[in-house]
Amino acid sequence: MAFVNSSQQEVLSHVRSRFIVLSLTAALLLNLLPLQGLALLLRPDFVALVVLYWSINQPQRVGMSVAFTMGLLMDVGDASIFGQHALAYSVMAFIALLLHRRLRIFSLYKQAPQVGLLLLSAQLIILLTGLLAGANLPGWDFFLASASGMLLWPLLPALVKMPQRRKPDPDAL
Repeated sequence: MAFVNSSQQEVLSHVRSRFIVLSLTAALLLNLLPLQGLALLLRPDFVALVVLYWSINQPQRVGMSVAFTMGLLMDVGDASIFGQHALAYSVMAFIALLLHRRLRIFSLYKQAPQVGLLLLSAQLIILLTGLLAGANLPGWDFFLASASGMLLWPLLPALVKMPQRRKPDPDAL
């Protein structure tokens, strides 16, 4: 793995479990914000993004069980079919866990299209389970969330790493 960014490896090796839980909770709250109109259409699935981020960067700590649990919480919070998001997030996390070593080789901008496909796969599972339960077929704008999540992906690591950075020691040279 000579291609892996070693600075990314260093920072993420000391992530506390509390911080992972806090980031997942913040993502859940962002997903549950009451938005309307264009903001609702363009809002990415923050829970899916954060689960993907941790599945790729901390696969030994965040995997399918965390994805399933977050999906159940999202199902309850969104009042959707119970298990719909849980299934979608679990499948997405499974694929991310299979590909996490390959994904980490690429820069964030090269990861974005692949992450977009993972987000799209989760949305397709949510769409199919909804259709099987009798929901109406949504319009093409249903898939804007995957596109906005893909565009947000390169910014996510900077946002997640911001609280983890240590303040410089004023006494150090």
